[in-house]
Amino acid sequence: MSDQPDTPQSTEAELIAVRREKLAQLRELGIDPYGRQFDTTTTPGKLKANFTNDQPVTLAGRLLAIRDMGKSVFATVGDVEGRIQIYLNQKGVSETDWAAYKLLDLGDWIGVDGETFTTGKGEPSVKVGKLTVLSKSLRPMPDKWHGVADRETKYRKRHLDLMSNDHSAQVFITRSRMIAEIRSFLHDRDYLEVETPMLQSVAGGAAARPFETYHNALGMDLTLRIAPELFLKRLLVGGFTKVFELNRNFRNEGISRRHNPEFTMLEAYQAFADFETMADMVEEMTCHLAEKFCGGLQIDHKDENGDLLRTINLQRPWKRANYHDLIKEVAGDDFFDITPEARRAKCTDLGVQISDNMEDYEVVQQVFEKKVEEHTFDPCFVTRVASELIPLAKVTPGGKTVEVYELIINGQEISPGYSELNDPDVQRDRLEHQAGGEEEQEIDHDFVETLENGMPPAGGIGIGIDRLIMMLTGAPTIRDVVLFPLLKKKD
Repeated sequence: MSDQPDTPQSTEAELIAVRREKLAQLRELGIDPYGRQFDTTTTPGKLKANFTNDQPVTLAGRLLAIRDMGKSVFATVGDVEGRIQIYLNQKGVSETDWAAYKLLDLGDWIGVDGETFTTGKGEPSVKVGKLTVLSKSLRPMPDKWHGVADRETKYRKRHLDLMSNDHSAQVFITRSRMIAEIRSFLHDRDYLEVETPMLQSVAGGAAARPFETYHNALGMDLTLRIAPELFLKRLLVGGFTKVFELNRNFRNEGISRRHNPEFTMLEAYQAFADFETMADMVEEMTCHLAEKFCGGLQIDHKDENGDLLRTINLQRPWKRANYHDLIKEVAGDDFFDITPEARRAKCTDLGVQISDNMEDYEVVQQVFEKKVEEHTFDPCFVTRVASELIPLAKVTPGGKTVEVYELIINGQEISPGYSELNDPDVQRDRLEHQAGGEEEQEIDHDFVETLENGMPPAGGIGIGIDRLIMMLTGAPTIRDVVLFPLLKKKD
């Protein structure tokens, strides 16, 4: 065997046929090519990270490289967390094991019992004394040098991407560990994790189009939740003072490099706090993640060709700026003094597209998104946003803005945070205005009634976990941090 045991010129069907012949030959040797329980003492990655010579080990992994020298062979076995070299010698294993080795291909899963040693070239290795076939791969692995070149195949067949792309595998390992660390960060600050309904009779907590479904037994329409906010606030009313949920939301809207219809969201609420308290916590937590998993507070972002686009600087303290002041910087100091019609006309000069049915605050928000948000890369807490945009936040005393922040990093919103509105009468009015005269069931009257039982003043946050991990890992698209992104069905 060689580094490439499959003949490159062969068609996939021919390669599969050859592997099926080897499958049959393994069975003729009395070997189950799909194995059973195999107890290990370590993993390839852990062994290499904590390597010492002359220790007995039992490990398992996928065959990733093979260098056959006739009566002896060096090979590499591994999984997503690491790999290590193994060494087989014809005289060092049984005849059956040697015969089984000759029927192996790249991509097969094997178990080995052996002893550690270091080669003359200084490579940590395992000398195999016993070989166990755990799973015969019938399809060839992606080319080991180029991996999965087609991006659509990478997303549709993530298993191929993970087995051939170390960087991609590392991103998802980092994602998993970051999420665990977020939970630990909140637990250390006395937050309690809860689970609230994903099937809801009223889609509330955000302005978004929900996915709709129907429950046969109850005979009622339901939606997949667009946000857990209203249920988490019910818990504040019930007496929880620090609570969070880290789970999925669903929005029946567009797909882009920043949007996936199902996404992971963290929402956290703290009684007796405000939006400033929550901003401080988000800043601290994000920097903690960067320092623990990214090597520091400077995050490089590259394009799809690997060329550096920019370096994001997370050094604290983060900038905090007024929404209106930021818009004035790009649209002129008089932007909020002129008439709504003049603002619409100014959008043409700014190159910002608007539609005729947009309300004035929506026109202003469009200017913010296109001329401020998309050009803000280092962290910025945008504060004092128009009250029409966020009906669940407390109004600034004596003003028409609300006590919120919108955290912008790398040209997109990562996290909103509010001083939560807890006045039930004001909340009812704001929700009715947001509904814009829709049917009565569009407003969660049960939530407003819950507020009448008394919700303490509180601060709340939402963090788009997928976007946060995009930012921290330098991923160019959300599909690079979601294991199985939603794609259009192939014809």
